[in-house]
Amino acid sequence: MFTDRRLTEAYKNARIESFDSNSRYIFFSDLHRGDDSVSDEFCRNQSLFLHALDYYFNKGYVYVEAGDGDELWEYSKFKHIRLAHSDVFLVIKKFFDDNRLILLYGNHNIYLRNEAFVRKNYYTYYDEYNQDYHDFLKGIKPCEALVLKNSNTGQEIFTVHGHQGDFMNDQFWMVAMFFLRYFWRFMHVVGFQNPSSPARNMYKRHKIERNYKKWIEAHRIMLICGHTHRPKFPKSEELPYFNTGCGIHTRGITGIEILDGKILMVDWRILADKEGNLQIERHVMRGPEPIESFNFKSNN
Repeated sequence: MFTDRRLTEAYKNARIESFDSNSRYIFFSDLHRGDDSVSDEFCRNQSLFLHALDYYFNKGYVYVEAGDGDELWEYSKFKHIRLAHSDVFLVIKKFFDDNRLILLYGNHNIYLRNEAFVRKNYYTYYDEYNQDYHDFLKGIKPCEALVLKNSNTGQEIFTVHGHQGDFMNDQFWMVAMFFLRYFWRFMHVVGFQNPSSPARNMYKRHKIERNYKKWIEAHRIMLICGHTHRPKFPKSEELPYFNTGCGIHTRGITGIEILDGKILMVDWRILADKEGNLQIERHVMRGPEPIESFNFKSNN
């Protein structure tokens, strides 16, 4: 019930963008960029992600970061995250400067809903070598949700991080953040898992996904989200619930693409060729499927 209300609220206040068959989007979420310490799980995929971003920038995609890009629960100072992954942020800035970056906030970077926090940390950065300030993502306006609306058919694609209605990660996020920052962060390093995280708790993850599907069925709108860290691409008879997965798996990074009027799930991973040389590959996991096949209106 609460999930329905929170998702509906986010939908009503979402940023609206038009798209058509020529539009290109890449959706990544749950990268959890940290400070390059032993608890920073993004580190192992930093080079992989950087290569993927370069690919999408050169191919003309709009980059939608659907929440939890920066791990602001564990690491209280964003400047440490920016310094640890400066090469990644340089490419993100290229998307921003080209008006091709849409930044959503999730529970782990919920501070981005605070305009003063964004202005202080994301508008400029201090160059310690030259000892002066430079523009970073100056003027960026992170939002909770995005609605892509087809300019020809009117079909809508609702994108949100997906923590909405998740009790400990939504209403009581400050409590969850406190325990993660001062307890579970260190327990995780020695092998223990946080039971409140849907990525670690299968029962909690399935419960959240059931709530997503109830919302889709009630409101008849296609949904793309993250949060659970489990990639999802629906079969033909299933409700149009898509999940980007995450960027901290040991096997690589998963994401959702929109390309040439179709939607597909991809993963990026490092593989060896026949000679044993390591190379980065983009692999299509599911799809591509026409976006209109997930349009409730056209199916009625």
